[in-house]
Amino acid sequence: MTGQLRLDDHLQRYSETAPHALAVAAAVDAIAAAAIEIADLIATGDLADASGLTTGRNSDGDLQRDLDLQADAILRRCLSRLPIAALASEEMREPQIGDREAKICVAIDPLDGSSNIDINMTVGTIFSILPAPDDLALAFHQRGSAQLAAGFVTYGPQTSLVLTLGDGVDIFTLDRKAGCFRLARSAVQISETCEEFAINASNRRHWDSPVRAFVDECLAGVEGPANHNFNMRWIGSLVAEAYRILTRGGVFLYPSDARPGYGDGRLRLTYEAHPMAMIIEQAGGSATTGRERILGLSAQSLHQRVPLIMGSSNEVRRVEELHCDPLLVASISAPLFARRGFFRL
Repeated sequence: MTGQLRLDDHLQRYSETAPHALAVAAAVDAIAAAAIEIADLIATGDLADASGLTTGRNSDGDLQRDLDLQADAILRRCLSRLPIAALASEEMREPQIGDREAKICVAIDPLDGSSNIDINMTVGTIFSILPAPDDLALAFHQRGSAQLAAGFVTYGPQTSLVLTLGDGVDIFTLDRKAGCFRLARSAVQISETCEEFAINASNRRHWDSPVRAFVDECLAGVEGPANHNFNMRWIGSLVAEAYRILTRGGVFLYPSDARPGYGDGRLRLTYEAHPMAMIIEQAGGSATTGRERILGLSAQSLHQRVPLIMGSSNEVRRVEELHCDPLLVASISAPLFARRGFFRL
């Protein structure tokens, strides 16, 4: 690994390319430094008991763990050394206004999937970097397409940083001996087609009919309209699901459903769906609510929730077709000679 390009060298090259580039590069470098601290924190064996402790609920009502707060504190400390116009975090009720002359704003999910710590599964950090608008009250109400950079870090068997600076997606892996990230994969591309889909199938009874129809097509395999077999996956960690899609293709669905509190989806638009959508699109995939492109949306509130369907473009396009065409859904759900047809009971 020692001969591979270092993240700081990659950022140095980028910093000379655009008006905001130096500020963006500095923010990514600070997040990478924080990620190394968080990786060490998570890997420390004596935190195994404390990491699962809940300290209450965050501003959006989700359970808040001690490790969430520690990760948030590390990131905010590392970013505080930079000129940042506004900072938003899942663990903050409202954005924090900083240097009004600064060029960028940063939104973070400090520790995505922290409940997975209990079972020793992958968790991560997600971040989004935006230009600072004239009115900082609008900093985190911009469309996803306004993002200057986005990325996430996975803390698993390896600590990896997935990064887009608006010109493709690169993956860097932590070299623990040297204490730096090194380039592992460049110009990552997601296959247009896939053989894996990820969804929490236990919620099937709550799904809207287009989602049920899509999953039914996948389950039908070679006998269905997709004409090939699928494997089903579900990790329940957004960063782990996204990393799998980037490395071997697939589609991930976290739709809205009929359960109380899930009608508008469950993932946060500003610091989860927006950065993930930018990364997936930069790698040649697609990201949608089912009806709208994620990057075309602007948040009305900091912690606004949204459905997220992302991954291989052909499969995402199929989900959108099913959402937009009720007759197509009906033809899949009740075909004339299939299980619910005239000749089957």
